[in-house]
Amino acid sequence: MSGPFPGIAGLDTYALVDGGCRVEVIPSRGALVTRMTVDGDEVLYLDESTVADPAKNVRGGIPVLFPIAGPLPGDSYPADRKTYSLPQHGFARKLPWKVRQAEDSLLVVGLSSSEETLKQFPWEFDAQLTFSLVGTRLTLDFDVENKDTRPLPLHLGYHPYFRVPEALKAKATVETNATHAWDNRLKREVPFTGLDLTQQEVDLHLRDHSGPGTKLERGPGSRPVHLSWSPEFRLLVVWTLKGKDFVCVEPWTAAAGALATGEGLLHVAPGERASLAFDIEA
Repeated sequence: MSGPFPGIAGLDTYALVDGGCRVEVIPSRGALVTRMTVDGDEVLYLDESTVADPAKNVRGGIPVLFPIAGPLPGDSYPADRKTYSLPQHGFARKLPWKVRQAEDSLLVVGLSSSEETLKQFPWEFDAQLTFSLVGTRLTLDFDVENKDTRPLPLHLGYHPYFRVPEALKAKATVETNATHAWDNRLKREVPFTGLDLTQQEVDLHLRDHSGPGTKLERGPGSRPVHLSWSPEFRLLVVWTLKGKDFVCVEPWTAAAGALATGEGLLHVAPGERASLAFDIEA
């Protein structure tokens, strides 16, 4: 890798390449993977206008959800006998990450606690995200060190937007053995009997999906995507909107609101590290 090139809106972009597979990442825009192409097949969806406007949340690519996935009740939670405000999906997807290492098929970026993050999440930490590409498999390794004197709550998720044209959604499938789900549109638990990705909106949180991954069939003419993840990811979210050419298949370590409720929330002991991996293979 010879260094960054000016990508969308002139933002420094790094490319990982192995054979016919190319992955592009913008560290300054929340360490966002903006593109994954395999032999000309665009695996990811991206609305470039949302990347170019820093005031907007990016719609597309692979946003990193940290230190929370999903919203908190009232966008707030208690800690240290205070109430802190933290927006949906946390701050990692909005902040610039620093490049720590860059090679042909490897990129390492870091995000450390700061005065800005401590106002929203009062723990000292150092997070590192390693993107590595081998063949057509992209691995995202998230490593976080607790630099605080108290246990560090860890709620991590990924929000990959996979390109599925609207015309193919009727034939697209996500493999799962789940039997019930939280329907985020209805705000209640529902029996899960399958996915109809042609609905106006699908926003299902599959709480009993078991196994270390899933497969997304994107319809005729598109490569299937095999996903696998560390066992700490215990929730699978599937989201799409009618008229939009994407299906999001999202591994989360806990359900929305975990930082407030404590339900399923992981912790990292002071001075210790936690590492979680997420693989995408097309």
